[in-house]
Amino acid sequence: MPNGGSGVLDCHIHLETGPYTLQWVEEYVRFAQERGLSEIHLLEHSYLFPEFLPMYEAVQQESSFIDGWLNRKGGKRSFAEYLRLVDEARRVRWPVRLRFGLEVCYIPGSEALVQSIAREAGLDFLVGSVHFIDAFAFDHTPALWEGVDIDWAYRRFFERSIQLASCGLFDGLAHPDSIKLFGHQPSFALEPFYERLAAALARSGMYAEQNSGVFRRTGAPVGMEPALLEEMRHAGVRLQTGSDAHCPEDVGRGHAYDRRA
Repeated sequence: MPNGGSGVLDCHIHLETGPYTLQWVEEYVRFAQERGLSEIHLLEHSYLFPEFLPMYEAVQQESSFIDGWLNRKGGKRSFAEYLRLVDEARRVRWPVRLRFGLEVCYIPGSEALVQSIAREAGLDFLVGSVHFIDAFAFDHTPALWEGVDIDWAYRRFFERSIQLASCGLFDGLAHPDSIKLFGHQPSFALEPFYERLAAALARSGMYAEQNSGVFRRTGAPVGMEPALLEEMRHAGVRLQTGSDAHCPEDVGRGHAYDRRA
């Protein structure tokens, strides 16, 4: 089973489009039941909370796009309210198992800040994600790719992902090859990067996501590319399926369940 257990898991579900209430959590649980899930992992993006904004300052200074985006969306939710909801939800007997965590943008140099915040939060997991290649917000809009060296972007993306997997901070890696989402392909073979990434994840005891969010956004293939998935299996990396849902209706959608994993 891809989920490391006897049930069916959606390991990547965002709460951000609704209030931090038990009633909102109940909506996610309802759709999880309807789709036959036995466990769901609820999380939030790190940039939503003011406590994490210092980690983005360097990329904001280098990119007017990122600066404008963070000024619109960053720091708009209360981390204390999120943790209060986690505490309340843990006291309820739900028909599916719930776990709570964070999806943290990996920016080298921010490890100590993230660790200091997460250490006191008492969350169940931290999943790391690469959303910025240096100051290039590669997964926001196709227009940002104009004039970008595709080979450079791919190399930097996987180098950054290997750093993430090696830093000792995270439990899992979100959408491991999301750089493909707008259809760009490098001129070189990716297998050496796949092998290095899988090995780093295995050394760190981290899981990798089979994430369907990229498919729903752009029609890119669901989950990892077959060659990357094969390297993950070969290295013994645990796989977990996730929808990357941002609303209850998307819980469990587009899952690439593979019973051989």
